[in-house]
Amino acid sequence: MKNILYVVMVLIAFTSCQKEQKIGYVDNGKVINDYQGKKDLEAKYQAKDAAFQKRADSIGQAFQLEAQTFQATAKSMSPKAQQEKYQELGQKQQMLKQQMQAEQQEIQQSFQTEIDTLIVKVKGFVKDYGKTNGYTYILGTSDAAASVLYGTEENDLTQTILDALNKEYKK
Repeated sequence: MKNILYVVMVLIAFTSCQKEQKIGYVDNGKVINDYQGKKDLEAKYQAKDAAFQKRADSIGQAFQLEAQTFQATAKSMSPKAQQEKYQELGQKQQMLKQQMQAEQQEIQQSFQTEIDTLIVKVKGFVKDYGKTNGYTYILGTSDAAASVLYGTEENDLTQTILDALNKEYKK
């Protein structure tokens, strides 16, 4: 009888020492893709890209016009002058191409930097949300890397966090 009492006391002590763990999970892809901050960022860069494409098309058309003008007048030029003009146009075309590639790369790098910053912000928000709401763990999952294979609906914090994140963004 004494042994049973000791076993019961040990079990009670053991279970009382264990802290209740509160676990939730979020769909990382949904949180990031449905976050208004990301949507606004994408819209900003789509506008920048459209402006770049318009400018690139304009520069390309101006170069084409210059090349066509040369083609029309080339027959009246000496062979040496033709050769020099061909080289000049070739160099100009190469320079314009490099300039456009550099500008497009700069836009892409700037976008990637801002996306990376946004992702860090979202991760920080989820961490703060977990601390504030007493979560021991908040796991992340996505279609690309499914770390949560199953979770009950009440543990899915995706929409809750997304709503809170968008509410904070609107401020």
